[in-house]
Amino acid sequence: MWRANVIHPAGMMAGRKEAAMLEKLNPGIIARAEPAPIGAEAVPDARGINLFRADPMLARLMSLYLPADLVAHLRPHCDRLGALAGERLDDLATTADRNPPRLIHRTRTGEDRQSIEKHPSYREMERLAFGEFGLAALSHREGVFGWPHPLPAAAKYVLTYLFAQAEFGLLCPVSMTDSLTRTLRKFADPALVERFLPRLLSQDLDTLAQGAMFMTEQGAGSDVGATSVRAAAESDGTWRLFGDKWFCSNADADLAMVLARPEGAPAGTKGLSLFLLPRTRGDGAPNAYRILRLKDKLGTRDMASGEIRLEGAEAYLVGEPGAGFRQMTDMINNSRLSNGVRSAGMMRRAVTEALFVAHHRRAFGRRLIELPLMRRQLLKILVPTEQARSMMFTTAEALSRADAGEEGAYALLRILTPLLKFRACRDARRVTGDAMEVRGGAGYIEEWPEPRLVRDSHLGSIWEGTSNIVALDVMRAARREGALAALQRHIAAQMAQSGMDALRDPLARASALTERAMAPEGAHLARSAASALYHVTTASALAFEGAALGETTRLTLAHLVLRHRLLPRDPLAEEDEVERENADLAALLVDPSP
Repeated sequence: MWRANVIHPAGMMAGRKEAAMLEKLNPGIIARAEPAPIGAEAVPDARGINLFRADPMLARLMSLYLPADLVAHLRPHCDRLGALAGERLDDLATTADRNPPRLIHRTRTGEDRQSIEKHPSYREMERLAFGEFGLAALSHREGVFGWPHPLPAAAKYVLTYLFAQAEFGLLCPVSMTDSLTRTLRKFADPALVERFLPRLLSQDLDTLAQGAMFMTEQGAGSDVGATSVRAAAESDGTWRLFGDKWFCSNADADLAMVLARPEGAPAGTKGLSLFLLPRTRGDGAPNAYRILRLKDKLGTRDMASGEIRLEGAEAYLVGEPGAGFRQMTDMINNSRLSNGVRSAGMMRRAVTEALFVAHHRRAFGRRLIELPLMRRQLLKILVPTEQARSMMFTTAEALSRADAGEEGAYALLRILTPLLKFRACRDARRVTGDAMEVRGGAGYIEEWPEPRLVRDSHLGSIWEGTSNIVALDVMRAARREGALAALQRHIAAQMAQSGMDALRDPLARASALTERAMAPEGAHLARSAASALYHVTTASALAFEGAALGETTRLTLAHLVLRHRLLPRDPLAEEDEVERENADLAALLVDPSP
């Protein structure tokens, strides 16, 4: 079918003579005679695309942050996961999202034994995440993917990043299992570790013990010091827990870390201890706690979150009495890092979908990617997406160095983690929403991936601390851990390698703002300071990656962060001509389809 006429921007039909005049007045807007796609051909669908192959920069970055032999070993697994995420895993996630879990209070024979019924699609995703890809075990033991050592953090987060492009909710239980394992090994009595560790690291779903973290209470959300659940010591060395927990994700987990206040302990965080709560007691009977109800959530509908009442539940003290808040913080920080990675993954999926639509959808006789405003919109969602990915790799590397005992690495990790959680999780809400708009009306329909991405993205900035709490934690790390100085040294070293001296003044200004925000009277500046540090850090990381890989596009991204996030800019000024014509920007907007 061919268009006989063209459309005036105001909607009026025009003949050839009028069209010629309109083209002179509005170059590039009036449609020329082009075949008009109709029916299904007019609706680009990226289903079946391999999300690893659609993103070749991911493999390039892996080569920078991981050893070459490990990259070669992981590539087939990344390729398989990319293919799954683009089709089978995405289908499973969509089906599970539409069939949320159900709380069953009694067995069919009348036995008072609770269970949560999960859709087979969710169970299959569990098999992929915990079983085939071993996401909760691979950084704790050798043998996953046949690799003879535990895998470094960057490898774990690359796989998490790919998985999150199809499914966000299940990665909460995966992350909590991983984080619980880390905290248990770090603080618990060796006998307790020996008892539970094998099940936590199993890739066999019949023996696997999934983990959870029961911390939030009605009166103690962000104010953890207000925790009211109490713990009573027993003569056999176990403890009994009493009280309610308000928001417990993976509510039927086999093991959960719980904050509680031992009887007689002081108020505030100093009186809290950390306990390991098994779903089943040592004698095989159900433990003494009940799931009161499951939450009806905006997003992550397939993953069971519930309210729990502890009725003298048997638990085991982890670490020293009174050190619970510090120990739980270690678990929370690991979970926050995972949250940032998952948000980065969702942003990348949103960008991939938007790029596919822009390259394959036609309007006004042209592909959307050829329209200047569309290219501008795509760049506006691509920049924060790439910032988050660079921050993911930077933080993962700091985690590996900190775990290896490198001096100063923990302080760097301590500030990078909340920075990633604070900014990437917030950016994901905007990026997924703007990407939905690229698809147009279809993007608002639940058959497509965008609505679920939008719904799920809002949880990242709430879980494990809202934006205000996490921004204040950035300031706390800077004040108590010497983390600001560690970050300054890190960025200075990267600038020396990349030659991007233009970041020197923004770093100084961001550091000065952070110094003011660290003081009690400057707390209102914490969000601004955290954002400034994030933008300086990611611009530095992008420039470092570009220099190391010889990738001019990453250097271009670094300059875009500098120009649009750090330097003063007149919002009424005309866009820089160089930026408009920069060929590197066009190279960022390539078609993700094979």
